[in-house]
This record gives sequence, structure tokens and C-alpha cells, in this order.
Amino acid sequence: MQAYNVIADTMNAATLPEQAHQSAFVDYQTNPRAYRHWRVAYDGAVATLTMDVQEDAGIRPGYKLKLNSYDLGVDIELHDALERIRFEHPEVRAVVIASAKPRIFCSGANIYMLGLSTHAWKVNFCKFTNETRNGIEDASRHSGLKFIAACSGSTAGGGYELALACDEIVLVDDRSSSVSLPEIPLLGVLPGTGGLTRLIDKRKVRRDRADVFCTTAEGLQGQRAKEWGFVDATAKPQQFAEFVRRRAGELAAASDRPVHAQGVELNPLRRTIDEAGYHYQFVDVRFDRKASAATLTIRGPENVETEIDRILAAGEAWWPLQMSRELDDAILSLRTNNLDLGLWIFKSSGSLDNVLAADRALIQHRGHWFVREVTGLLRRTLARLDVSARSLYAVIEPGSCFAGSLLEIALAADRIYMLDDPANAMALSDLNFEGLDAVNQRPRIESRFYGATGGVRERVNQRLSAGEALELGLVTFAPDELDWADELRQAIEGRAALSPDALSGMEANLRSALPETMETRIFGRLSAWQNWIFNRPNAVGPNGALKVYGTGARPKFDKERV
Repeated sequence: MQAYNVIADTMNAATLPEQAHQSAFVDYQTNPRAYRHWRVAYDGAVATLTMDVQEDAGIRPGYKLKLNSYDLGVDIELHDALERIRFEHPEVRAVVIASAKPRIFCSGANIYMLGLSTHAWKVNFCKFTNETRNGIEDASRHSGLKFIAACSGSTAGGGYELALACDEIVLVDDRSSSVSLPEIPLLGVLPGTGGLTRLIDKRKVRRDRADVFCTTAEGLQGQRAKEWGFVDATAKPQQFAEFVRRRAGELAAASDRPVHAQGVELNPLRRTIDEAGYHYQFVDVRFDRKASAATLTIRGPENVETEIDRILAAGEAWWPLQMSRELDDAILSLRTNNLDLGLWIFKSSGSLDNVLAADRALIQHRGHWFVREVTGLLRRTLARLDVSARSLYAVIEPGSCFAGSLLEIALAADRIYMLDDPANAMALSDLNFEGLDAVNQRPRIESRFYGATGGVRERVNQRLSAGEALELGLVTFAPDELDWADELRQAIEGRAALSPDALSGMEANLRSALPETMETRIFGRLSAWQNWIFNRPNAVGPNGALKVYGTGARPKFDKERV
């Protein structure tokens, strides 16, 4: 594998004015040469991701990552490693997540990091870790990858939540190792990475048993953990490694991932950061501090590879893949480093026909492992929009290319504005109806019309004018040129005048139409409650459980239940 290049940033983002009130710019790009907390080994169809967290290598100063506890930096590496397994190692069919620490699998999110962090940091940290674990489950559903958590020691809190995201959990039966979710009894908060929801939605643990488990700090060991459904298997220490190896081989044998395919290397993105925003080849982000907004313009493909040989030759530069990687990085960077930009305005430029051609290639070759992985990355990137605590507007003007896969960005938005102009058009493709499901595991077009998609399904691959789009219900407003500028200005100014907290709550409630899924419950119900709890004195007040943890003092709780 060729050497990784340094990202082409024109200036250190930590020196930018907007970063003055924050710590250094958080970069979500990394590579295996830079990993400090994970090791990856490949043995034919099985990859082993070994967690070996370095105590003194936190993403921010002020705490030590003891006992394989993790922070955002640990999870950024995990996210990168998973993407590289998907793309660079198509021969891998099963992934074992293991620990290098004796008698410890993972002790979860670092408590001292959480105690020192701002509210926004805690919430964004939980959101990204949730998405990473959802990505594991997405790969299991769609990519032929199966995951085993090899819990060779104590597995607590976020460590158990990582295990819960896997297909199977194997716990060493050594009379001391346990699985647990101790957040409620020890910290006065909820498990922040989907633990409660996965217990009942995914593992179908009985409610009374889940109640006991979540309020018992020490958790469950061995046979009891297996009998109650908290793990899938146990093994004695002498047989543990062989049991995991054999089970991984069995899961790998059932996969449809290719055996001898050549992987596609994911080289660093070329990105420039300056005071105006973030700039990539196909994605451009412009800041408007005065309006508390960022405008993201996605450029469509100039050349379209549709034959599988040419697609593979293009590799990471194939437009659907490169655009998805750039958009993903932009979303994550905006979330963490630009908290004041509460409105994201999406625009596009390019050829509708070229985007539709790219979509046809994604559909035609959907059975090919590489095309399947590209579609998966695009699906997961778009899903980040569904759960971002930002207002989303889509603006369709002449020269836009909101078609098919790019139209999904508009369909994810809270409002769509389309200029009523003869030169302006949008288009649907078959991808709007399958393959790019939202976080509720339904196509966004279905959620938009509550399943009644007949009228729009008939218009696939047709250029739709503003009037037609408005009549079909595909846009919110279609002003003419006389009203266009004023209507957009009022919409942007009006949004900025509203409470950001109320908007986040409103948007989260409106975005995921029925039916509910495990993912919508994690990002809606669980995130909303955790958001509230993170602000309450029982958790983060001077005598709150999260603040006094490790000091020897006991927390003092306000006993009112509200």
C-alpha cells in the first residue's frame, strides 16, 4: 500500500476566528499509520480489530484513557478501520473485535473526559459513536460482513454497547469477567451509545431482566449472562481463542463477499480549509457567520464511468465514492467545529443527466462488491443528515443537478425551495426508492408521502419543472424570480431568529415518519433523554454523579421525579 500523504490544508483551522472559543480543530481523517489505539490483522477471510488504547493519547488533554476506555479519537480510528476493511479488503467476511489488555475488553467512554467536556462535546461524541456502531450493523445487513465481539475480560458501559452492535458476543467464563451497563447506578446518566435500545429491540431481553441489569453496576457473568440473553456464548479461558476463531470462520463461510477481488485503496481526501470554509473537489462549504449558516454545494460528475471495468479503474476517484467521502467529512467537521452555524443550505451544480447515469451504474452493478460498498457509504453519509442537530434547507436553481442520489440530500432537508424558471429542473431515479434508506430504514420518498408514492414513482428519470415538482409534493415552495430572493432571505433570517434548542427538538420529531426503528429510537428517544440528563444537576451539577465520580464523594440527588 502506498504511503499516505498529508492533508492539503492551507492553514491550521485552530487559528481561525471561529475556533477562538474552542480547542483545536477536530479532524475526522486518519489512516492506519497514524493509529494509536487499534491494531488490525488480516488472516484470509477474518480480520481482527484489537483495541489497545494508549492512556496518554487522548484527543484532548486533561484525562488518561485507562482500562481501554475511549474518547472521540479512539472512535475516529475505529470508524476509519471499518471503512478500510469494507473497501481495501473485500476478501474479509468476518471481523473479530478484541482487546489487547489482560482481563479487560473495554470499560467504555472515559468518565473523566465526559466530566471535563462541554455539553455540546458530550452530545456530539455520543452521536458519532452511535453512528459508528450503526455502521457495523449496516455492514452486517448489506455488505456480507459479520462481527464478533471477543470479550476476553470485563466489558462495561460503552464497551458492552460496542459488543451489542456486533452480530455475536462471546464472553470469557473465568468467574470474574462480566458484561454491564453501570451508567445509571454509578454516573446518573444513560448508556449513551444505544445500549438500552439494543437490549430490547435487538437482543429481545425481557424487560424485567433488563431493569435488573441496568441498575446493577457489576452486571452479569458467564452462564447467567448467556441464559438471560446478554451474550451469545461463553468459553473457558483455555478454549476462548479457539472458540472465537472457529465461530468467525463459520460466519465467514456464509458470506457472499468475494474471495480473490482486489481492494480499492482509500487515500487521503484533498481538502483546503480557510476562513471562508472547507473546499474539496466535489463539495464546497461556505460559512456565513452573520446568518449563522453554511452553504454546502455539491458538484455533479463531469465524466461518468458506467462499465464495471472503468469503475474499478477509477477506484476511489469514482464520483459516487469520492463525493460521499467528501460530504461525510464536511458533515462531521461542521458538526464538531462549527456549532454556531445552525442552518445548512444545500445547493448543487452540474448535469442532471450525468447524475442519473451514475445512479444507473449503481443500480446495474449493485451485485458487485465495490459498487455495493459505495452505495453503503453513500447511504450512511446521507443518514448523518437525518440525525444532525441542524436545520437543513435545499435550494434548487438553474444549473443544479438535484437528481436521484443527490436529490436524496434535498429529501433529507426540512424545506426545499425551487426557483420557478424554465431552465430549472430536478429528477427522480430508482435509487430514490431503494438502496439509500434513511435512518428509519425506509426510502425518504416513502416517508415523505407516508408510503403513497404512486404519483411520483411514475415520473422516474424525467426532468421535472418547478411547477411539476410543486404539484407532486416534491418541493415546499416554488417562487418565481420576482419573489425568489426575498423569500429565501426571509426564510434564512427567520430560522436564525428561533431557539436552536427548540428547533433541534422539533426537527428530530418531524424527520422520521413511521415506522419506528431501533435507529430512530436511539437518535430520537434515547438522545433526547440523554441530552436532558446531561444538563441536569443530578448528573453534572457540583455534586452530580458524573462530577464526583472517582473522588470518593457520594453524589447528592434532587429526589423530585419530573
